[in-house]
Amino acid sequence: MSELDDALYEQITELSQDGNVLFDDGDLNGAMAKFDAAWALLPEPKTQWEAALWLLAAKGDVHFARQQYSEVVDVLMRAAMCPDGMENPFIHLRLGQAYFELGDQMRAGNELTMAYMAAGADIFEDEDSKYFNYLKTILQPPVGQDTL
Repeated sequence: MSELDDALYEQITELSQDGNVLFDDGDLNGAMAKFDAAWALLPEPKTQWEAALWLLAAKGDVHFARQQYSEVVDVLMRAAMCPDGMENPFIHLRLGQAYFELGDQMRAGNELTMAYMAAGADIFEDEDSKYFNYLKTILQPPVGQDTL
């Protein structure tokens, strides 16, 4: 995997950080504008770059906050194709939550299970408890434990 030019990487990182601040402040439109601007700077093919993973994850997070669950799936399926995307527990968490909200229990269960297997119960800590509660209905606790 090649690396981005330092100046370009810095520009993309700065836009992404600005987007994260706006997201945390509840300005979803402003955040998406920053993430889109950073995405536009990535050379083609965009998904070959490490930055593509976190930009797509951030865009998916905005869609999730907007309750645009089909868009979450579209964006995060692309993120999964980026370097290290398939191993990223956050990608699996958000995909699982989006599938859950779309009523696709099988895919939701698969993705939530992968998030749990990669990061443990902690990844669900700041999320609505309904997702972890659903996971508990389909996943057996590890040997020697009573709960997940």
